[in-house]
Amino acid sequence: MALTPPVTSHTPAGAFERLLTIMNDLRANCPWDKKQTMESLRHLTIEETYELSDAILSGDMDEIRKELGDIMLHLVFYAKIGSETNEFNITSVLNGICDKLINRHPHIYSDTEVNDEQDVKRNWEQIKLKEGNRSVLGGVPASLPALVKASRIQEKARGVGFDWENKEQVWEKVEEEIKEFRDEFNVADGESIDQEKAESEFGDLLFSLINYARFININPEDALEKTNRKFIKRFTYLEDKARENDRQLHDMTLSEMDVYWNEAKKL
Repeated sequence: MALTPPVTSHTPAGAFERLLTIMNDLRANCPWDKKQTMESLRHLTIEETYELSDAILSGDMDEIRKELGDIMLHLVFYAKIGSETNEFNITSVLNGICDKLINRHPHIYSDTEVNDEQDVKRNWEQIKLKEGNRSVLGGVPASLPALVKASRIQEKARGVGFDWENKEQVWEKVEEEIKEFRDEFNVADGESIDQEKAESEFGDLLFSLINYARFININPEDALEKTNRKFIKRFTYLEDKARENDRQLHDMTLSEMDVYWNEAKKL
């Protein structure tokens, strides 16, 4: 017999209760939902997070709303699974994050004074250490993409005062790393490049560029993704124009392709 779906609510609490009710119904009655575990949901959650990221970069507010709903479903799903083994439930999850936020914002819920957001970040990291974290870098997930991880590492180090004083110093470091990377290829005739050393120097160069981006308030992950999208858009235009003229890219010269590429740039 079909269940009666919970009615739409126009309050935050009512809408959240509606989602919890639906989650309970699905877990009890849907063959697919019954089968899911935290492990089986994990890769789907990662996918949903990237879909939210895509929507944010596209500036599509309606799509952002939908993707937030998908992620909210996943969070509720994990809490439901946790409740079935009495490990935790949605109430303990919500109270846990509330307690953490209160504890880590003493400038709001206590008498600590701050002057700016950097003071807030420093306090946050110091409180985390008092809570038992052995290193300020301990909270950086090992599985983060390297570019994002580098940003988080630098932000957390800055939170305890380990940082450059100004962006000019950082740019000097960038130039130093560019020279060291370039020097790896200045080998005599007949000598081979030390590929491992070159890779190491390239990593140092990227790390220093990410550091400089932080000083000038550029998110390197967003910047690179926007460049990726720009390249895809222009390259797709190039392919379309070649196709319109019954040409194949591999039969065209670079100069011929550049004509369409420059058209794409103007567009």
